[in-house]
Amino acid sequence: MTLTRFVLQEQKKFASATGDLSQLLNSIQTAVKAVSSAVRKAGIAKLHGISGDTNVQGEEVKKLDVLSNELFINMLSSSFTTCLLVSEENETVVEIETEKQGKYIVCFDPLDGSSNIDCLVSIGSIFGIYRKQTEGVPTLQDALQPGRQQVAAGYALYGSATMLVLTMGNGVNGFMYDPAIGEFILTEPNMRIPDRGNIYSINEGYAHQWDQSVFNYVQDKKDPAKGKPYGARYVGSMVADVHRTIKYGGIFIYPATASAKSGKLRLMYECNPMALIIEQAGGRASTGKVDILDVIPTKIHERAPIYLGSKLDVQEALSYIQ
Repeated sequence: MTLTRFVLQEQKKFASATGDLSQLLNSIQTAVKAVSSAVRKAGIAKLHGISGDTNVQGEEVKKLDVLSNELFINMLSSSFTTCLLVSEENETVVEIETEKQGKYIVCFDPLDGSSNIDCLVSIGSIFGIYRKQTEGVPTLQDALQPGRQQVAAGYALYGSATMLVLTMGNGVNGFMYDPAIGEFILTEPNMRIPDRGNIYSINEGYAHQWDQSVFNYVQDKKDPAKGKPYGARYVGSMVADVHRTIKYGGIFIYPATASAKSGKLRLMYECNPMALIIEQAGGRASTGKVDILDVIPTKIHERAPIYLGSKLDVQEALSYIQ
């Protein structure tokens, strides 16, 4: 079962479907293949290293970041299904030319975890798809929808193999890239996250800046007197950390810190797509106060703290905050 076949099969379930979403997912699939290819040969093609620019987040931009962003924008704008694009690398929304416009809005991080590129640690791409809610010319307001309204979300992981994990609102499916035939093959149908895991994932270098509740929770997870201690795993690429969390269970936390009062991860193209995937797989995702998917964004590069993973682990972490 290839990804293209899978998407067409899902489309058949909806009599009113126009095929636009299938077309859009197909163009994302092509962008992911192109990025995967670039990542695989980056060292040889001299794509490692820094381009000399800084992005809107004030981070140094890697050459692969720039290339991945261009590939995504190119594929999405020429799919004739989108009207607005929100990218981590672009300060403002990207408006699609009128004659190419469709009804979807895509928020994406073309290359997540790019600080890990040069040392060959897993990196990825993340995307969330929304339907435009208004008539007429698309505006910034059309893009600022809560995560609950995503019609589909997914991520690609460029690890020891390339994998694309996708939800269209009825479960989560994983597709492994087979380079021999150039297709994504369904290898993990109906992915489910265990109700409880035994791994916590957080950057402990910032422990001195955490809120007391986060500190207490992590301490208790390491304390043999409070039950079997959890293992610590932290890759530093959100895609890799979340993918492991779905597979093995446990919790991934990127909390607010003293220096980053609203956390570091971006709501629209990191937290929302991942929260939808986690919830569809039977887990939970919260800011610590409310479910991530219920947050109404006010700007495209808004940040949010995030607690996501196995349902019982997240509930336990939230009980410390409460």
